[in-house]
Amino acid sequence: MSLLPKSGALRVGTRGSALAQAQTASVVQALREQYPDLHIETVVIRTSGDRQQREVVGAFVRELQEALRQGQIDVAVHSLKDLPTQHVEGLTLAAIPPRADARDVLISRGVTFSEMPVGSRVGTGSLRRSAQLRRLRRDLQYLPLVGNVDTRIRKLREGAYDAIVLAAAGLQRLGFLEMPEDTTLTTPEGVDMSLYLFDTEQILPAPGQGALALECRTDDTTTVEMLQKLDHLPSRQAVTAERALLHALGGGCRVPIAAYAEVQGDYLTLNALVTDPEGYESIRDAIEGRASEAETLGATLARQLLARGASRLLEGWR
Repeated sequence: MSLLPKSGALRVGTRGSALAQAQTASVVQALREQYPDLHIETVVIRTSGDRQQREVVGAFVRELQEALRQGQIDVAVHSLKDLPTQHVEGLTLAAIPPRADARDVLISRGVTFSEMPVGSRVGTGSLRRSAQLRRLRRDLQYLPLVGNVDTRIRKLREGAYDAIVLAAAGLQRLGFLEMPEDTTLTTPEGVDMSLYLFDTEQILPAPGQGALALECRTDDTTTVEMLQKLDHLPSRQAVTAERALLHALGGGCRVPIAAYAEVQGDYLTLNALVTDPEGYESIRDAIEGRASEAETLGATLARQLLARGASRLLEGWR
């Protein structure tokens, strides 16, 4: 079967943000390594969130998916944690490339998380993070944080916050740091910031954090076959368990459910956490089993959490 798309080039769609384009560039590079003679075009889809310069829940994903359905692009590159768990008719999740570091990192102006003075201002755009941070230190102020990575770091540098918390994977993909060796981050202006990487016992990541999702049309068998070369089975198994848990709990990308799976050989361990908005009450549980049964493990752990009262905590968020 010919690997030449009907359009004459494989059109890979991305959002316009620097992080989205960096993620897509890594996918394009991996495709070129697999298919040196393949002509690939990167197509920037300006979503409503990009145009309005603000976060529009689900718009980034929906508009890329619509471009796929209309044949404007052949592949959509998503941050997996933003991708809803509901199946979209006519589209398939063809590949999960190797996952980047899924943990969260604190960036500050010279102090670690434990050293921060009482009342320090910590910025985060994630309800999941803020609830877990409150469990660790209630004596700090947790303030909303929006904008792209550059904007968030600039706000820290200018003094709007004493520290901010971001996903390590995004910083890696933008070339700000090499984890886990780095303990400082140098901004484009030459200002050094201190880094503190939270382990998953301190802050459990969002389901799918650090992973990319490559989506295409189900009936485009040529593109499906090409993308499958980039699929990393352990990463797919891990995020399958996390997303199955998220789906069974009735959560979306904005509901602060935390989950992280690790695959070692044929076995998978999944940890999950549900907390109230202020982090006063939380339910954490784990499950182990065969990685080939990732979806079942995720659904089973969700039932365990629900049996322990998770639905009551989730209702507080809704």
